[in-house]
Amino acid sequence: MAISADTFFLDPEARGTLQAQIQQMIAEGILSGRFHAGEKLPSSRKLAAHLGISRITVTLSYTELVANDYLVSRGRSGYYISDNAPVPPAYAPLPKTQDRVDWSRAIAQGYSGGDTVVKPGNWRDFRYPFIYGQTDPKLFDHANWRQCALRALGQKDFSALTADQFDRDDPLLVEFIARHTLPRRGITASPGQILITLGAQNALWLAAQLLLKKGRRALIEDPCYPALRDILVHTGCTLTPLRVDAAGLPPQAIPPRTDVIFTTPSHQCPTTATMPLDRRRALLDRARELDALIVEDDYEFEMAFLAPPSPALKSLDRDGRVIYVGSFSKSLFPGLRLGYLVGSEPFIREARALRASMMRHPPGHMQRTAAYFLSLGHYDSQIRRMSSALHARRTTMEEAVARHGLTIAGQGASGGSSLWMRAPGHIDTARLAATLQDKSVLIEPGAPYYAPPDRPANSYRLGYSSIPSERIDSGIELIARAIEAA
Repeated sequence: MAISADTFFLDPEARGTLQAQIQQMIAEGILSGRFHAGEKLPSSRKLAAHLGISRITVTLSYTELVANDYLVSRGRSGYYISDNAPVPPAYAPLPKTQDRVDWSRAIAQGYSGGDTVVKPGNWRDFRYPFIYGQTDPKLFDHANWRQCALRALGQKDFSALTADQFDRDDPLLVEFIARHTLPRRGITASPGQILITLGAQNALWLAAQLLLKKGRRALIEDPCYPALRDILVHTGCTLTPLRVDAAGLPPQAIPPRTDVIFTTPSHQCPTTATMPLDRRRALLDRARELDALIVEDDYEFEMAFLAPPSPALKSLDRDGRVIYVGSFSKSLFPGLRLGYLVGSEPFIREARALRASMMRHPPGHMQRTAAYFLSLGHYDSQIRRMSSALHARRTTMEEAVARHGLTIAGQGASGGSSLWMRAPGHIDTARLAATLQDKSVLIEPGAPYYAPPDRPANSYRLGYSSIPSERIDSGIELIARAIEAA
């Protein structure tokens, strides 16, 4: 790869000769990792013309760098970064300024330091990755996704790919969601009641921004999705966590003056409890009494391989008070970042305006690719393949857990891709997770899912979407041994 002359700039305040400045500029680029071994430098004529200096000055600089083994000359081909040059493994530019800003005062509202669970970037290097939400490449339909992506790049779809749609979504994707995805959950919605989002988390953020502010009250499940709690804290609302039981959120315990209820009734996050039909109706009745809205996160409903999924709460709603959140990121791959909001038109209209002010719309090419993948039947085939594999892994997980004496605290009535576990009371699973990493085992400590300050330390989650069945038993055995030794 050739390095562009446009990336070189002379510092007007630099000291020393032009030749020395060019040498320093190239050496710093190599030492910082910006330039890689084997990359070709711009010709002396191009670099001289770009910098507005003499060509001989550039040539002399290159010659000196060759002498110092930073560059090699390959005859008429030009100058290249030497294989012997001290190139670091990653780009780490040398600081050119001294930061004198007091950022603790300058930043009006901070967003770091929350409870959101961060997956290890190198999770594939672990032999036993019992982590949730990652994709097994063996189960993904690469070939058909590639074909759909190429089709979306075609001339016919040029407008969907390149146009600034402002606040509009891909009509093919919206139509598929309205005609095929939502009816599977018993939901009827028109295109004006659907908004495409950058995944479920973006959908939850939009809902929180529109419905909550200082002085309003939100209720969340405890434990819950940690990123949701982080989102709600930043709205300034009064946040009430309510401990779930084996049937999910208890409606009778929802306090008065609650404005918005956030819930995962079909597959409680993270305990995987499924809310029975009578409790769903009781939850709707309680919301009606309080004149509260409900935000339903219906994640993983596609992974119902044990039993048909329960009807979505939105399908039972007759008042328009349920806002429904769905996503393709769990069923396809997390990097897709495509989800959707379903709600009454006045709400979706405001959500659309808020999204437009922040990012206009999700990328058109990704929307059209997903629309083709869904409408051509590849998505349904993918779901069947994943469900079959997850069912087999689930059976292996349960057998291994029973064999090695571990305790399942929640396993879901319809399926899913994880088990919610409980270790003995004296076990801190954060320390357990650190110990297990040395044995190439990844688990998720459960404490971040609970609201502070009363956070049980002995819960943990085991995902099985990313680990082959043949490794499950030996991985579970290592977890059991670590717990016994703790």
